[in-house]
Amino acid sequence: MLSAWASPISVSLGAWWGIKRMEEVMSFATSWCKNNMNNLLLSLAPKFTKLETLVLRQAKPQLEDNAVEAIASYCHNLQDLDLSKSFKLSDCSLYALPHGCPNLTKLNISGCTAFTDSALEYLTGFCRKLKILNLCGCVKTATDRALQAIGQNCSQLQSLNLGWCENVGDLGVVSLAYGCPDLRTLDLCGCVCITDDSVIALAYRCLHLRSLGLYYCRNITDRAMYSLVHSRVKNKPPMWQSMKGRCDEEGLRSLNISQCTALTPPAVQALCDSFPALHTCSGRHSLVMSGCLNLTSVHCACAVQAHRTMSYVPHPAH
Repeated sequence: MLSAWASPISVSLGAWWGIKRMEEVMSFATSWCKNNMNNLLLSLAPKFTKLETLVLRQAKPQLEDNAVEAIASYCHNLQDLDLSKSFKLSDCSLYALPHGCPNLTKLNISGCTAFTDSALEYLTGFCRKLKILNLCGCVKTATDRALQAIGQNCSQLQSLNLGWCENVGDLGVVSLAYGCPDLRTLDLCGCVCITDDSVIALAYRCLHLRSLGLYYCRNITDRAMYSLVHSRVKNKPPMWQSMKGRCDEEGLRSLNISQCTALTPPAVQALCDSFPALHTCSGRHSLVMSGCLNLTSVHCACAVQAHRTMSYVPHPAH
């Protein structure tokens, strides 16, 4: 939040102004940020040319395009930028960033509802080192056109949040799968337009995928689940790797299929059996199936074993 932004800046303020007490710096930065974040950034950006991480998450939107333009003008070493919930920002910010901050590896613009897909497409043409990108709730930004650009330009991408981006379809996800083979985490929750084709492309192209969110993707059927199973079998590590304990490290470790009501128990059970890290047991829910009342019979291996242990009652010795 605010303190997350003020803390890294405070260290530099102390160095610049010779302030010995960190509390004084924190108090100054915090009080200014509450009501003057935009002006503060405009005045400080020229002084922090070596800044690498900047978190500008806001409870009350204050940030404007001229502040982001100042960041782009002076903070050329910036790698990690959080602009989430900056409702006042327009495409001007996304057009400015890539020219001054081409080395961005992590960008969070979740909740920035004014950005368009054309601006994001432009940014990805320059910021090709992106590894983590959060577009949650960016309905106008995250479209098939934008995902095609990401797939074409950001081959190093490992994590992408597309939660509740209802304009995302199969064309965009398939392009993403083919262009970003190192993808590890993908949140498609609420992307109501995608079908099995998206999951199939991810299953066969993104072999390092560890976390997949499909909450409320009601077009997803058993065909998608079996594609994940088949890909797992096809790309299963050699036996010598399994013996070293690496087998459990491979494959899905988290899957949310809540409200995917078209799925049936045999397909989901086959998936659960194929990925040992997917758990339905208490305290380890990494396979989330809320709202799927027809999937109550699906259990991971350790849940079955726990049930058998509890059910077993030894006979008293005679």
